[in-house]
Amino acid sequence: MIYNQWYIILESKEIGQNKLIKFKRLNENLTLWRDKTGKVNCITDRCCHRGASLADGKIVDNNIECPFHGFQFGGDGKVKIIPANGKNTPIPESQHVKAYYTYENYGFIWIWWGDENKKISEPFFFKELAEMTYSTFVDHWNCHYSRSIENQLDVVHLPFVHRTTIGAGNKTLVNGPVVVWNKDLMTFYVNNILDDGNTIPLKTDEIPDFEKLFHLQFHFPNIWQNIISDKIRIFAAFVPVDEENTIIYLRNYQKFITIPVIRDITNYFLKISNIIILRQDKKIVIKQLPKKSTLKMDERLIMGDKPIIEYRKHRNELIESK
Repeated sequence: MIYNQWYIILESKEIGQNKLIKFKRLNENLTLWRDKTGKVNCITDRCCHRGASLADGKIVDNNIECPFHGFQFGGDGKVKIIPANGKNTPIPESQHVKAYYTYENYGFIWIWWGDENKKISEPFFFKELAEMTYSTFVDHWNCHYSRSIENQLDVVHLPFVHRTTIGAGNKTLVNGPVVVWNKDLMTFYVNNILDDGNTIPLKTDEIPDFEKLFHLQFHFPNIWQNIISDKIRIFAAFVPVDEENTIIYLRNYQKFITIPVIRDITNYFLKISNIIILRQDKKIVIKQLPKKSTLKMDERLIMGDKPIIEYRKHRNELIESK
């Protein structure tokens, strides 16, 4: 995983009030809960005293009480009470677990995975999506999150993996594609056409008016959107669980239907469509080897793989810069 980044890890609705939740994210077992103000707290799910799971405890005055010996931990990870030592005994600074900064908006929860002095005030999001309604599908993939991301950057696979859905039409010849960067935001423009047996695909710098083409976006470390139109988008957050597992939060956003009941029915059927398409990808990607992609690996990439190549290069730059 890339250090010093905000990562989406959950949807807001997964954390209720007065309830401890345990999740594995970024190779860490985490405990999350809301305090009385509604703020989400996140700390490592391992008591510093004897290693018990804090998620098996309970919430007491905004703190977590360990189920083993009653140590109470605040949202900052520090021990507030050690019952066996009495209320008047000072608590050593060593009595703490790792705490993570959290951010909540757009129906998601992020954690800052990195150094405190390098923390950015808030994570990036495609803010235009806030004007749309959505429905969410959550899916577990047995692969490294880099592989699931690269699948959504892959413009070559459409007529083969998705020949019965979005890849219908047999447009196998790939012009470009064109990749444009704006800091950590990659926009890639797609122009797939029928192969007439004579046409040679255009190189990136040979494509005129590429800004008018169909395009998609990815922002590091783990969010992506498919810009179908001004009123329809598909969004995904690729959430790292560990080195071999990923949770994908897939949302379809739309604002062309606003009447409540009809809107909800529309969102439901859009979700079903996205599930079918995502599952076509899943059966291929979870069998890719190696599980994790890197900048230099035993693959023979082609011109149409440019978004994947660019992703790997920038990801490697971010990893080496931390």
